[in-house]
Amino acid sequence: MFGELIHELTGPLVPTVLPGVHGVHAVDAAGVHPLLLAIGSERYVPYAKERRPMELLTQANAILGQGQMSLAKYLFITTKDDAPGLRMEDVGGFLGSVLSRFDPTRDVHFQTNTTIDTLDYSGSGLNQGSKVVVCATGPSRRTLAREVPSSLSLPSGFGDPHVGLPGVLVLRAPPHGEGNVDALLESLRGVDGFPLVVLTEDSAFAARNVNNLVWVTFTRSNPAVDIRGVDEFVVNKGWGCRGAVVIDARIKPHHAPPLVEDPEVTKRVDRLGVRGASLHGII
Repeated sequence: MFGELIHELTGPLVPTVLPGVHGVHAVDAAGVHPLLLAIGSERYVPYAKERRPMELLTQANAILGQGQMSLAKYLFITTKDDAPGLRMEDVGGFLGSVLSRFDPTRDVHFQTNTTIDTLDYSGSGLNQGSKVVVCATGPSRRTLAREVPSSLSLPSGFGDPHVGLPGVLVLRAPPHGEGNVDALLESLRGVDGFPLVVLTEDSAFAARNVNNLVWVTFTRSNPAVDIRGVDEFVVNKGWGCRGAVVIDARIKPHHAPPLVEDPEVTKRVDRLGVRGASLHGII
């Protein structure tokens, strides 16, 4: 509710503060600060034969330099003209639009050794972590897969594949520090339709709904450390890959322990809501 109120109050101000940006949405289900979705403009060199993110990168830097938005780790940004009618509040649809159109050889941009939110436990230390911008412009490049391919063969320790969203393959992985991720990347070579692969301990849970998926993926990963790619490379200090982008969203040893509800506390609170108790009619 608090996140929705912030969006309602600040949403109309974004285009006036950030020229060319039509809107920014902090995804509540991802913990608000880890994941931003944005719609911008691409008006540079309109005569170019191939549209590629240019002005979008300027706008992405402006977003990540603006107030509380500077705490974000992941920013997915796309163009209004290329995806008319796209709603940032439709998280699954937005991610699908970006994944169908981005080019992993050029459209994934990292900021390393920078600041993240104080409450974010995924970084290398207090307020220490990284960011990544994923841009998408132009027509669709690929058809997103909706079913696990029958030919998928995974190395030892990896399994239980699920489709979290069209184009997003979620895999069960062994505990962090175990399993051969390089062998996994090799096994994903030639797997079409899944530009994003997520590794986690419980793939069925992560793929159950969009909220679970964005929570697991974006709260438990530090982009510069936990993103790998099929046929990955570095050119002029810029990272890219020719196949799927893989996010390691497993729980790491330095992460905060899961917050587990205590059944006894739940019972005590529930008793306060029965007729005649102090919170009856409130909870």
